[in-house]
Amino acid sequence: MSHTSYGLNELREKFLKFFESKGHLRLPSFSLVPQNDRSILLINAGMTPMKPWFKGEEEPPRRRVATCQKCIRTGDIDNVGHTARHGTYFEMLGNFSFGDYFKKDAIHWAWEFLTSPEWAGLEADRLYPSVFAGNETTPADEEAFAIWRDEIGIAPERIFKFGKEDNFWEHGSGPCGPCSEIYYDRGEKYGCGKPTCTVGCDCDRYMEVWNVVFSQFDNDGQGHYTELKQKNIDTGMGLERLAVVSQEVDSLFDVDTVMHITNAVSALTGAHYGESYENDVSLRVITDHIRSATFMICDGVLPSNEGRGYVLRRLLRRAARRGRLLGVNEPFLYKIVETVVAVNEGEYRDLREKQGYITKVVRTEEENFAKTIDGGLRIFREMLEAHRKLGEKLFSGADAFKLYDTYGFPVDLTADMARDEGLAVDEDGFAQLMQAQRERAREARKALGDLGWAGVDLGKEIPATEFVGYDYTVTEAKVLAIVADGELRDTITAGTDAIVVLDKTTFYAEMGGQVADHGHIVVKDKGPGEAPTFDVADVQKNKGGKYLHEGRLKNGTLSVGDTVLTMIDSDRRAAIRRAHSATHLLDAALKAILGDHVHQAGSLVEPDRLRFDFSHFEAVTPEQLLEIEGLVNTDILQGFPITTEVLPIEEAKKKGAIAMFGEKYGDTVRVVEMGENGSVSMEFCGGTHLDNTAEAGQFRILSEGSVASGVRRIEAVTGLGSFAAMQADRAALLHAAGLFKASQGELGERITQFLGELKEAKRVIEQYKAKESAGGADDMLKAAAVIGGLRVVTTTVASGDANSLRQLGDVLRDKEPAVVAVIGLAGEKATLQAVCGPEAVKRGIKAGDIIKAIAPIVGGKGGGRPDSAMGGGSDTAKLPEALAAVAAFVEEKLK
Repeated sequence: MSHTSYGLNELREKFLKFFESKGHLRLPSFSLVPQNDRSILLINAGMTPMKPWFKGEEEPPRRRVATCQKCIRTGDIDNVGHTARHGTYFEMLGNFSFGDYFKKDAIHWAWEFLTSPEWAGLEADRLYPSVFAGNETTPADEEAFAIWRDEIGIAPERIFKFGKEDNFWEHGSGPCGPCSEIYYDRGEKYGCGKPTCTVGCDCDRYMEVWNVVFSQFDNDGQGHYTELKQKNIDTGMGLERLAVVSQEVDSLFDVDTVMHITNAVSALTGAHYGESYENDVSLRVITDHIRSATFMICDGVLPSNEGRGYVLRRLLRRAARRGRLLGVNEPFLYKIVETVVAVNEGEYRDLREKQGYITKVVRTEEENFAKTIDGGLRIFREMLEAHRKLGEKLFSGADAFKLYDTYGFPVDLTADMARDEGLAVDEDGFAQLMQAQRERAREARKALGDLGWAGVDLGKEIPATEFVGYDYTVTEAKVLAIVADGELRDTITAGTDAIVVLDKTTFYAEMGGQVADHGHIVVKDKGPGEAPTFDVADVQKNKGGKYLHEGRLKNGTLSVGDTVLTMIDSDRRAAIRRAHSATHLLDAALKAILGDHVHQAGSLVEPDRLRFDFSHFEAVTPEQLLEIEGLVNTDILQGFPITTEVLPIEEAKKKGAIAMFGEKYGDTVRVVEMGENGSVSMEFCGGTHLDNTAEAGQFRILSEGSVASGVRRIEAVTGLGSFAAMQADRAALLHAAGLFKASQGELGERITQFLGELKEAKRVIEQYKAKESAGGADDMLKAAAVIGGLRVVTTTVASGDANSLRQLGDVLRDKEPAVVAVIGLAGEKATLQAVCGPEAVKRGIKAGDIIKAIAPIVGGKGGGRPDSAMGGGSDTAKLPEALAAVAAFVEEKLK
């Protein structure tokens, strides 16, 4: 007896509706990018985004939740394509209980959903549950066994008991528990044929469909398990697996929505499923990887050489290389995005909203890789041949590293290619070279950032410096240490460059993109005369928390133990505060105008000037820049209050404060809010800020451009910097108006008039040049040599350029159908223009052939069409020799 077949999108909706009917809150899929979880690069399971709810760190929105979660797993990426069961992208259906229902309801509902004709409608006699068999530390799950046997009514011999590896979920210490898996018998045709084949066999007959985890124990990490007070349910069912079973197809690549994508790949490549094993591998790789890439880009991931961006780059480049194997040598993956969107937009509507952006990202990455892939493939083949000649079966790590470093080939792409040729890659050797490169980069950064005191140990007895600069511009402090000429000193005298360490300071050290404060450290109570003053030019904070004030002692002496006053340059600090607060407003405006995919990638905050790097995959249009600038200025003019508070990091995250990706934070963080309850901006930030946005003054964008693949940069000014830029523009405008003898209001009209006059003057000049060329052409034709009925012209001109030579050649060709002309120009290099009239071309004399023959005489090359060609070289002295060779060339050709 067969069952009703449902499409993948239908199954997703049925599952979520079923659990809504059981009192579950239906939540949309979380982003693939983990929020506040650095343990993983990408979400890889339905429960992963809910860790804080399972751990009790946060209150869930409801005790019962159901989701269909987008997931990416790349652990088996090498197997993708080579088997029909592996993929990197999948969706996981899950129902979750946080201290509410437990085993009884979880098992009953799983069975009801799978077998009820109203829902999935699978045959009950083809379903087999498994339970935990128990071991020396943990008892068998007799409770689950009894529920399956006595309440669901499954015969004991059809309930399988497996060990900890299969039926117990744990990850280090913490909550864990047994699980119950449900298998579906797909029939003998998917079996291995062994007499022992049954549930748990490695073949494809018995497919695990659903895993229900009963989180009931706490593992102390030493193998001791105690019962949890709050027991949870965490279930996971692969949507694609359920669709395979429901639709009774061979693999996830045969499921309806996935097959639509494969069909789109076939339409572009001409390769079809089932033609050959090699083509099938390529079709599966492309289909899977473009699914993953589309969803990752939609969730804000951009190709890069680090982290999740590198995962995306690997996927796209592996897929692009597979396209080459199918004979597609130009970008094509971006054309498949439309199909991925079309089959998924019912549940993921943001795909359609961001389709244009996703397509651009994919196409740009394809085009970037296309610039190096051919050279890389050629080098790979040469490396492969070298290994084969030596009889080696291991492709060296050094070669794999060169392909990565020079041609952008991810190591797993090289491994994929090597495997096709019967070799394995020395990935350990590759990893060592990668690590060495990182070490070199780290050392280079150290060298660039060396203050000259790196060899001096300030000692643990010197405490960290207390920073009081948020609240004060001046404070009394004590000198704890002085470093000069790389050594600790007790005292320094006037004119000495040094680093001074204090017990507390008002000087902000360079951190988080904000430059350091400047100012003076003034010694107190040194007796009569001018107080010794240390001019501070830079401040850095070392790992021990000590603030290192770098500068020069202006006068007197400075000693360890002196009492001093720290006096920052207040005007400079005010200008830095303006720029820093404006940076936060800019970040908020970019997200509002360009989209939530924008993330800060770096910044520099200076007095009334800022530089902001952010993730975005295309140039910001002039219209968008005006809109961004306008929004920032509107927020400034609104006069929003700016408040700061120090909070435990988890509390700050709950408030919605934005952390900069990649930054490390302690247990407590400083949160800067702009607007009521952070309505305009709320970010983690340790910098110095204004009290009100209105204090920033006018904000003005100076430039926008690219700094790396997928990273844009905006430079802007505030306050007095903006005023200075405005004055400079006004001065330039007045100067231009003076040159055109016009008022500022008339300047645009006067420039338009001038450009029209200039265009007319150029047109008249060109007419004169054409007449001059025609006259010169007549003279040249009169002096031409006649060879076999063809008029052969060889001459030089005293001045001109490539364009004027081309024009003269065109005139000669138009005037005389039987002309063969070569014109030379000796400038910085020798330039040659050849033309052949239609009669000459008919007789086999071609301009391109002439240039190819004579350009090497002047040390160069060239070519072109039969009727017109150009070339040249560096040796101008041999220009006469090259022209002299034309007649012989024509005679030889006519023979």
